[in-house]
Amino acid sequence: MAHLGILQALTEKGIRFSRMSGTSAGAIAAAFFSYGYSPKETLSIINEAHLFKQLRPSFGATGLVSILRVEAVLREFFPENSFSRLKIPITVTAVDLGEGKIVYFNEGDLCTCLLASCCLPGIFRPIIIHDHMYVDGGVLNNFPVEPLIGECDLIIGSSCNHLSAVTEIGSFMQMFDRAAMLAINSNTERHKAMCDAVIEPHGLGNYSIFDTKFAEEIYWLGYEEGLKALNSNSVLQGLLPSIQKPKED
Repeated sequence: MAHLGILQALTEKGIRFSRMSGTSAGAIAAAFFSYGYSPKETLSIINEAHLFKQLRPSFGATGLVSILRVEAVLREFFPENSFSRLKIPITVTAVDLGEGKIVYFNEGDLCTCLLASCCLPGIFRPIIIHDHMYVDGGVLNNFPVEPLIGECDLIIGSSCNHLSAVTEIGSFMQMFDRAAMLAINSNTERHKAMCDAVIEPHGLGNYSIFDTKFAEEIYWLGYEEGLKALNSNSVLQGLLPSIQKPKED
């Protein structure tokens, strides 16, 4: 949701994109945006579709919950189910669990690749694509800048996993959530350095990845951080249409 808020801030000021790359929630945000849905439309879609209600128990040893029922919901909004129908090319990152390597998807079955990119290991059963097991791309690369290098003149990063310091953990889910985010963030700094500008909303560590009831609140946190970056980052200011650039004294 924070990614969507950042996109809202940038696009309403006139910034346009030629390519996008994302993992997990970032891949979902990129797909909806690239298909032509506005960030606000996507916020409403995700809220009204109740995606988490589509999850069902999975009694296999490889995960607690099946994410496959979400595919039917995604197909409602991506009826052609193809990367080729997106208005902006995107790259979706997942991890081949069997071979232990990152895989970048940019063609073929869009919805299945999005599910693979969001498939948290241990929580969701892996997604099978061509007999390979795939899980959340964040396991190895939660900030997939590499597919954009050499393809874009300027790269803007949206990093939405900022963690504040805590003094206690109140539940198992909080412990799991924080441990997962720490692991995911472990290689993010190196990837941020590959960007020309990075927008990172603070305070998101106060929310669990399952706190869907705060979706709109998180969206506006991203939006406000996007506006702050536009006002303070010289790289982003250079992208603004001339009529919107801050006037010099």
